[in-house]
Amino acid sequence: MEFNTEIFSQYDKKWALLTAGNEENFNTMTISWGGLGTIWGKPVATVYVRTSRYTHDYMDANDCFTISFFPEEYRDILGVLGSRSGRDMDKMKDSGLTARKAGDSVSFEEAELTMVCRKLFRQELAVENIPEDIAKAMYEGQAPHDMYIGEVVEIC
Repeated sequence: MEFNTEIFSQYDKKWALLTAGNEENFNTMTISWGGLGTIWGKPVATVYVRTSRYTHDYMDANDCFTISFFPEEYRDILGVLGSRSGRDMDKMKDSGLTARKAGDSVSFEEAELTMVCRKLFRQELAVENIPEDIAKAMYEGQAPHDMYIGEVVEIC
């Protein structure tokens, strides 16, 4: 029997765009943290968003979000989308990506795979529960992350 672990590198090595909102009003950001699994008898995707990020507001205000994975040639674009805020730039105009409806949220024509997720759960990561060396490296002087778990309702 073979156990393929490539799933563990999807977020970290390929990166992805996390998008929340609808076709008229959405924001997207690059993510490299996340997980896939099951909880409550449902297939789920877990993502983490700093409370200071513009996308955080969209995640809280909407019931659905998408996680879109891209071919390697989009890495530079995803780098920009992860380092600049939608508060300060028109991400769609500046990235050249083509937004499209995906379930009750938004994805992109250029994505090779999109998971449409229905938000099931949100919780702030309590820094005091994180090992001290990690907390210091990741959170000293920075906003905490909220964890979102979404039921994967469609893969397109």
